[in-house]
Amino acid sequence: MGLIFFGLTPSYRLSVFTQIHEIVFHGKGGFDYDTVYNMPIWLRNFTFQKLQEHFEKEKEEYDKANKKSQTLKGGKIKKPSYSTKARK
Repeated sequence: MGLIFFGLTPSYRLSVFTQIHEIVFHGKGGFDYDTVYNMPIWLRNFTFQKLQEHFEKEKEEYDKANKKSQTLKGGKIKKPSYSTKARK
């Protein structure tokens, strides 16, 4: 007889520890494991959501800038222009 009401289910436990890892790892030193582990659930979820929104926005801006730079040059890299005159 397995009692499941004590502790977390394996899938929920995995999602909680994944969320904690993501906040600590992508928090760029702003969070440590103990702080995130002991956060109220609502605050941990809010922090995770804000980090996720930030990185999604950052990726969109990166993709937009990357696409813009490719379309400006026709997809080709423009070689730098060098002066053939010797400088003194």
